[in-house]
Amino acid sequence: MSWTDERVETLKKMWGEGQSASQIAKELGGVTRNAVIGKVHRLGLSNRTTTSTAKADAKPKAAKAEPKQKVAPKADAAPKAVTPIAEPMTPTPPPSRARRAIIPAGQPLPPQPSANEISPEALAKVSEVEKKSKKISLMELTERTCKWPVGDPATDDFWFCGLPVKAGKPYCEAHVGVAFQPMSARRDRRR
Repeated sequence: MSWTDERVETLKKMWGEGQSASQIAKELGGVTRNAVIGKVHRLGLSNRTTTSTAKADAKPKAAKAEPKQKVAPKADAAPKAVTPIAEPMTPTPPPSRARRAIIPAGQPLPPQPSANEISPEALAKVSEVEKKSKKISLMELTERTCKWPVGDPATDDFWFCGLPVKAGKPYCEAHVGVAFQPMSARRDRRR
C-alpha cells in the first residue's frame, strides 16, 4: 500500500471531520489503524481542534443521560431481592491530564551534543574512563551502574560503561559531563 495524493487527501478530510483512525483505515482499505496514526503524525495533523458545535452537541447528550444504578452485592449464594441504588445526577468533569509538548512531524528534534560541541577536556576524561569501565551487558545494568552505551548495538563489541553512577543521574561522573551540558556552553562552542 502506498500513500497516493488521493489517499492522503481522503485521510486529511476524514481526520478533519473527526473520524477515528479505525474508521479512516476501513474507508481507505489496505491500511491499518496504526498506519493511519503514523501518517497523521508525519503530516503534522495530530492536534485536532474541537468546534463549538461539537461541544454544544455533547452537552445535551450529557443532560439526557439517565442516572446510573448500582446493584447491591449478594451476601451469599442464596437468591435475594436486589435493591437498585440511584446515583445523583451531578456531571463530573473529565480528569485533566498534563500533556507533553508534541513535536510536529517534519520539525527538528531538540539539539543533541555532537563531538564538536563537547569540550576536549570532557572527551579526554570520557576516553580515560572508558578504559577503566566494567564493559557490562544490557542484562547486567542496575540503578547503580552507568548506562552510557559504547559501540554499535548491532555488533558483539557493544557494551555499557558500568561504573558507579553520579547521584540522581543515569551515568557516571565523566559521562554526565558529556550528556548534561548547559545550553549556553553548547551555543558558545558552536560559534
